[in-house]
Amino acid sequence: MSQNQTEKASSTEYVMLVAFVISIGALATDLMLPALDVIGQELQVNNPNDVHLIVTAFFLGMAGGQLFVGPISDAFGRKPTILVGYFVFILGCALSMFSQDWTVMILGRILQGMGAAAPRIVVVAMIRDEYEGRGMARILSLVMTVFITVPIVAPALGEGFIYIGGWKATFAGLILLSFLVSLWFYFRQSETLLQACRRPLHLQTLVTGLKEVVTTKVAMGYTIALGCMNGVFLGYLGSAQQIFQGTLKVGDLFVVFFAIASVSLGAASLLNAKLVMKLGMRKLTWCALVILTFLSACFFGLLFLYQGIPPLSLFLVWQLSAFFCVGIIFGNVSSLSLESMGHMAGLASAFVGSISTFIALPMAWLIGYLYDGTLFPLVTGFTAIGLLACLVVLWTEHDSPSTD
Repeated sequence: MSQNQTEKASSTEYVMLVAFVISIGALATDLMLPALDVIGQELQVNNPNDVHLIVTAFFLGMAGGQLFVGPISDAFGRKPTILVGYFVFILGCALSMFSQDWTVMILGRILQGMGAAAPRIVVVAMIRDEYEGRGMARILSLVMTVFITVPIVAPALGEGFIYIGGWKATFAGLILLSFLVSLWFYFRQSETLLQACRRPLHLQTLVTGLKEVVTTKVAMGYTIALGCMNGVFLGYLGSAQQIFQGTLKVGDLFVVFFAIASVSLGAASLLNAKLVMKLGMRKLTWCALVILTFLSACFFGLLFLYQGIPPLSLFLVWQLSAFFCVGIIFGNVSSLSLESMGHMAGLASAFVGSISTFIALPMAWLIGYLYDGTLFPLVTGFTAIGLLACLVVLWTEHDSPSTD
């Protein structure tokens, strides 16, 4: 790592700015969670399990948007692409805020996801412009440590907005926060992609880039593993409000217990930033995946003793342990999927993000759709998908050269 990189890595403002720019996706999901039931009732959603589509529709839009924002950022630069993404996101928030029916709400959420794809994907490419390998994993972990404060406070912030102005106020709050962050980014972040490194926006460029990602074993393998982890995480997000308030009967304390899980993720990201320089990304990823799958399988067995509804304390033990493992996995798997793609970071980041999200969405939808008042669907998802991720990583690393 160069002296300039070391100085930037130690900059508190740099880490916080990047974390807040990328946090728009988390804000757009976690801030909504307390409002899901209210929105479903007011817009006359027939099946209560369908309210989780507010979460999955957002990520559907993000998955589609990622296909475009990476190549666009490679051609025109990181900074303008992120700013345009924020503008599209704000338009989507306005559409949802003034929606009178379920279809318009979902369309607004898809548009929000398309806009949020730019900061989510292009920020990773921006970091990749200046860092690589373990250094990149360390930066992503530090960013994640700050970023994780968003899901800690977002549900409580959402409750506050609802108290002030109903569920429409949550979208008004998103518009205000997005505007402030985009101003901060505009004035304080410089362009990281040199003019000489830009790639023309041609169809052939996209096809060639996609082919390289798909046919590079390490990139594709860790992209699938990332999709698996995103799948169980989105499945949890979509079901969290029903699980805590419907199954575990915690009432208004939902925002507190949701925040506790986020603290576990943040602690894991902070620890990973320290350990990854010594142990490497691959070793940490494998250990966390195995522990996650084993703990989930054990908890799945215990659920039969409680007919699928365990004591809150037992659920929290599993939840904190599982999310600690997820926090270790996320930053490392994201870095490993892009490790050999530095020559086309924006394009590769877009394809990795889009493919992994498209892999995740059916998993997340199934977990939410199968909610039956017990924890069986969620824990089954963590166990089965965790095992699948372990098998994918084994396949990826078999006969693959390691540079970590």
